[in-house]
Amino acid sequence: MTTTAPADTHDELERGLSNRHLQLIAIGGAIGTGLFLGSGKVISLTGPSVLFIYAVIGCMMFLLMRALGELLLSNLNYKTFGDIAKDLIGPWAGYFVSWTYWITWVVICVADIIAITSYVAYINADIPAWLPALISVAALTILNLQPVRFFGEFEFWFSMIKIVAILALIVTGIVLIVSGFTNPDTGTQASLTHLWDHGGMFPFGASGFLLGFQLGIFSFIGVELVGTAAAETKDPTHNLPRAINSIVVRVLIFYIGALTVIMAITPWDKLDPDQSPFVTTFAYAGFGAAAFAINLVVLTSAASSANSGFYSGTRMMHALARDGHAPRTFALTDARGVPKRAVFFSTVFVFSVVPILLLGDSVIQAFTFVTSVASTFILFIWSMIAISFIQYLRKHPERHASSAFRTPLPRLVPWLVLAFFAFILVTLALADDTRLPLMFTPLWFIALAIMWQVTKRRLLRAGRPLTAAVKLPDAV
Repeated sequence: MTTTAPADTHDELERGLSNRHLQLIAIGGAIGTGLFLGSGKVISLTGPSVLFIYAVIGCMMFLLMRALGELLLSNLNYKTFGDIAKDLIGPWAGYFVSWTYWITWVVICVADIIAITSYVAYINADIPAWLPALISVAALTILNLQPVRFFGEFEFWFSMIKIVAILALIVTGIVLIVSGFTNPDTGTQASLTHLWDHGGMFPFGASGFLLGFQLGIFSFIGVELVGTAAAETKDPTHNLPRAINSIVVRVLIFYIGALTVIMAITPWDKLDPDQSPFVTTFAYAGFGAAAFAINLVVLTSAASSANSGFYSGTRMMHALARDGHAPRTFALTDARGVPKRAVFFSTVFVFSVVPILLLGDSVIQAFTFVTSVASTFILFIWSMIAISFIQYLRKHPERHASSAFRTPLPRLVPWLVLAFFAFILVTLALADDTRLPLMFTPLWFIALAIMWQVTKRRLLRAGRPLTAAVKLPDAV
């Protein structure tokens, strides 16, 4: 039995994001909360070689995003990574990519909300943890029920806060270095020579350098959000290349620039790995409210990440429904292009953060484990983008030849990126805290394989295609 949708619903998203929205979404996606909080631990384990680690990861992510950009612009009917995978690899690939990306961002969204509660507790410990969590979920739901331009506006200003904080740190650091500032705790004078005077650039040798990659790679989760947002961006042909091409500059300034300044002011081996190096640097400069200020910045960063995750999850659920891989009702959008049913469905799962907080530490520890598993899923998503590009070159060489945004060294880049991700998996297997979550990751894909077989048989029995067709680039 077929149900008729209300007259004010359809199943198309609206292109409501402007160029400034896309640019700031791209920047915000490349600046993770890990830079503010986790960089101290990475520095303590790798020393100044962290600069090379972020440079290599940033280079690889830039190459991957160039490939993604060419794929998206080769056919503006691609709305998600799942569309690309199903069209170039096969229906099963779209199914695996879409469901994996949905669960990854829903879980990370819940983790971000848990993080928000800890930041609120820093400001006022008397506030019960469930209250900011409940408010956060309600706010995310309301925000994502608005036209997409509201999401873009929210991300624009939250990304701006992160940018201002990092630029303020860099300017403050340069002033301290030029003025010959002497650190009151360590007695050392600010100088760029600290980058190599304390055991060299690679104080822990090759082992420490390699260990840093498995910590650093997850700071870049979200860089691919520019691809999700492109489906709802005005004039993606001009705006998407600009957003992707700026990735190199963003990594140089926000990662390498900021960490260089931090280690020049305080020798890397004098930094407290349990403290944000951003807080330490501002405190040395005489800003007593640095801890509070950075805590607010990290809170907004977590809120931005949660909002991005919620947005991505709802759009992926919308795409799954259009393909027949989820209930059709989730594909419907209102007159403003908002997939409201997909938003409410994702809200049900995100609301799980409230009982998690109420049940105590043991449940949160278990959820931390699940989050680690979800984080490894992003390597699968990124790898499928690279594999899709390989298939794109094989199936549509004419599109690549005529592309105005061609990937450099196209025959080499996807294989280089895949080899890099394989290397990251090896480092995850070697580290104690990531080995067990990595071992549990295959269970998800086994479950997906079973789900796909059930879905495929259901579609075949109904005489329906295994996935919705993607229109050709020249289709109207």
